[in-house]
Amino acid sequence: MERAPAVLARVLGRYGLDRELPGWQAVERWAEVVGPRVARRTRAVAFRDGTLVVEVDGSSWMHHMRFMERDVLRNLEAVIGAGHVRALRFVVPRGGSRA
Repeated sequence: MERAPAVLARVLGRYGLDRELPGWQAVERWAEVVGPRVARRTRAVAFRDGTLVVEVDGSSWMHHMRFMERDVLRNLEAVIGAGHVRALRFVVPRGGSRA
């Protein structure tokens, strides 16, 4: 009988999902990457084609995160590995603030 991790790896590879998995780990581990202060005002919500989409609490936080972008990408590399998340896209959720 084949072990579950081997089956999962084969299925993910067959459908091309293995390339996207590290990016989704970035969504899952966002608070660890940015720390609790920033995580209270931001939330990673999606990953596609190397871009991590992050909701922010308003335009001031969008501006703040743009200044932090290089550091966040560096932290992401340290946590999930290099080359997976190549860009960040900051968005204000519909209706304004996440709070």
